[in-house]
Amino acid sequence: MFTRLRSDIRCILDRDPAARSAWEVLTCYPGLHAIVLHRRAHWCWNHGLPWLGRFISHLSRFLTGIEIHPGAKIGQRVFIDHGMGVVIGETAEVGDGCTIYHGVTLGGTSLYKGAKRHPTLGRDVVVSAGAKVLGGFEVGDGAKIGSNAVVIKPVPAGATAVGIPARIIPSKAGESADVTAPQRKFTAYGITQEDDPLSQAMKGLIDNADSQEHQIALLWQAIEKLSAGKPAADCMPGDAARQHQFEKDKLSQLIGE
Repeated sequence: MFTRLRSDIRCILDRDPAARSAWEVLTCYPGLHAIVLHRRAHWCWNHGLPWLGRFISHLSRFLTGIEIHPGAKIGQRVFIDHGMGVVIGETAEVGDGCTIYHGVTLGGTSLYKGAKRHPTLGRDVVVSAGAKVLGGFEVGDGAKIGSNAVVIKPVPAGATAVGIPARIIPSKAGESADVTAPQRKFTAYGITQEDDPLSQAMKGLIDNADSQEHQIALLWQAIEKLSAGKPAADCMPGDAARQHQFEKDKLSQLIGE
């Protein structure tokens, strides 16, 4: 028990720069308190004491603002940061090393008792603030859920899900760096600017429009030289590039690139 508690404290010290000491984590972190109380509630739930399990869960919710059903399965080194408003349903499973921020819901969309209604998070998954993961599907190892995303379908390992409903962005290498790297790089709140699919799509459109503008400028200058009796080979790309008016840099700044 104490070994597991030390592991929980260590994972918080590793992931939260605001944590100054093990004593501070032990006494002032509601996410840790909720995890410890959930283990007692989960034991009662699995040993024929469902009411006591629910009562411990209810007490934990009152003390921490984090509601974890006693039937949920929580792995090791799980960090619930800030934690207020987190709801984890009965059939949810949270893998080792996951990080869950405040306002997250791991909820279900089915009313059938006994069915797998809530999501399963793999190892090292990051679920950002306000995200809702709804349904009995799997979120793969090392995946990241962006803030306020509403995820209603499976997320592959290493992918990022953002938006409402969530759009899935595959990992660049096809496999999560968080899973394969010898030392996992932790990304707070689960998302970086380059993970936004809309900004990436806009960047692609801007690059394509800039290229087309350049080609059009070349064609116009070639036509002008041919009409003046000059060979088209005399048209240098550098001359045309100075004439096209597409403001690529300005548009890139507007989308934050």
